[in-house]
Amino acid sequence: MDSLFEERTDMAKLRDAIDGVRRGIGQVIVGQQEMIDFLIAAILADGHVLVEGVPGVAKTLSAKLLAQTLDVPFSRIQFTPDLMPGDVLGTSVFNPRDMAFEFKAGPIFSNIILIDEINRAPAKTQAALFEVMEERQVTIDGHTYAMEPPFMVVATQNPVEQEGTYRLPEAQLDRFLFKINMGYPTQQEEVRILQSQQFSTASKLLANVSSVLNAASIATYRHMVRQIVADDKLLEFIAAIVGATRNNPALFLGASPRASLAILQAAKAMSAIRGRDFVLPEDILYVSIPVLRHRIVLSPEKEMEGLTPDELIRSMIEKIEVPR
Repeated sequence: MDSLFEERTDMAKLRDAIDGVRRGIGQVIVGQQEMIDFLIAAILADGHVLVEGVPGVAKTLSAKLLAQTLDVPFSRIQFTPDLMPGDVLGTSVFNPRDMAFEFKAGPIFSNIILIDEINRAPAKTQAALFEVMEERQVTIDGHTYAMEPPFMVVATQNPVEQEGTYRLPEAQLDRFLFKINMGYPTQQEEVRILQSQQFSTASKLLANVSSVLNAASIATYRHMVRQIVADDKLLEFIAAIVGATRNNPALFLGASPRASLAILQAAKAMSAIRGRDFVLPEDILYVSIPVLRHRIVLSPEKEMEGLTPDELIRSMIEKIEVPR
C-alpha cells in the first residue's frame, strides 16, 4: 500500500509540474494546446522536436517559451546557407602559450537548443547533427565530448518557401521524436492575441515567465515515464501500426524500428501528462501521426495525387484493430 501511495504522490507532482509549464507557455501563446502537449511530451520522453509552420505562427517563440519554463541553459542557432559544421559543434584552436590545440565548444553545447530555419543549412552542416542528436555526444579530432542532460533540439522550418533551402535527410528526420505542424489560430484566438499584446510585446511577456523544472526534476520525471507500463497487446498494436507503413504500396519508404520505440516512449509521456501510470490505446493513437508523418516517404504517384502523410497514416490505422 505504501508503494502505491508513493507512486500516486509522484504522479501528482509530475502533473503539477506539467500544469506549471502549460501555464508558463500559455501566458504568451494563445491556443496551440496540442503543440504544447507534444513539446512537454518530448521533454519527458527525451526526444527532439521539429516544428513546421508558415512565418508568424510563433514557432520560434514557442521554443523560447519552453526553454524559459526550464531552469537549464538555452542556446539558439540560426541556420543559414553559409553555416559550417564547426560553427555548430565547435572547433580546435591552437593555443600558442601552451603549444597545443584546445577545443572551443560551439552553441550546440547547451541543454535546450533552438535551431531556427533548420532547412536553410547545406547537407554537411545537417550531417553535423547526426551524432549529437542520436548519441548525445560530439566527436571532434578523435575526442568525444558528452552533452549534459537534459539535451533537446527544437528545430523550426518553413514549409512554403523553398528558395535557399535544403531538404532534410531522412536519417536526420528519423532522429526527431515529433514533427509538429503549426497552423493558423482561429479568429477568436487571434483576437485574444491582439488583446494580450495591445499594450505590451511578446518579449516583455516572455520575460515574465518563470522556470518550473530544473535538470534534476527533469531526470526524475523521465525515469518515472520510463517505468510506465504498456501491456503486451499495446506493444503488438504499435508494431502493427509501424509494420503497416512497410507494406503499403503508396509508400516509397516506411518507418524504422526507431519509430516503434518513439511511439512507445511518446505514448508513455502522454499517459503521464494525462495523469496515468499506464498506457491506453488512446495515447498511442494520439501520438502516432506526429511520430510517423516525417518518417515515411510517399511514392511519387501519390504525391502527385495530393495525398498527405497524415491522411495515409490515418487510413492505415483505421484498418488495424484497436486492442481493448
